Amino acid sequence: MDELKRYRRRKNATVVAVQIDLETDGFTYQKWGDVQVARAGDWLVNNNGSVYTIDSRVFERTYSEISLGLYEKTTLTWARVAKSDGQVKSTSGFTNYQAGDMIAFNSTDENDGWAMSPKEFERLYEPDE
Repeated sequence: MDELKRYRRRKNATVVAVQIDLETDGFTYQKWGDVQVARAGDWLVNNNGSVYTIDSRVFERTYSEISLGLYEKTTLTWARVAKSDGQVKSTSGFTNYQAGDMIAFNSTDENDGWAMSPKEFERLYEPDE
């Protein structure tokens, strides 16, 4: 596998988010070609029209509120180009990807990943040099 490269979220690439602060056992939903799991306390995120959940610990560690309901990612991201089709695990489920997509992680240990098209990745992230 190729080495991970370091990126940062572009300025003004914010998300709208609300915490799922409800008494619930959680719920499941279909996204990225697989079943995702949301739990009480997780965050419901609208990222430029793509809606999904983020684990509460991950969201609170990686995002900062800039105004009511508007957040920006403040931590680095590590990513590489997928050489073949596959699947990456996150804290909520799995994301299927195709060769050429970007596989991204919140840390170099690759425990919590996601994937997106190279066009979308470039819109949201820039190299951290």
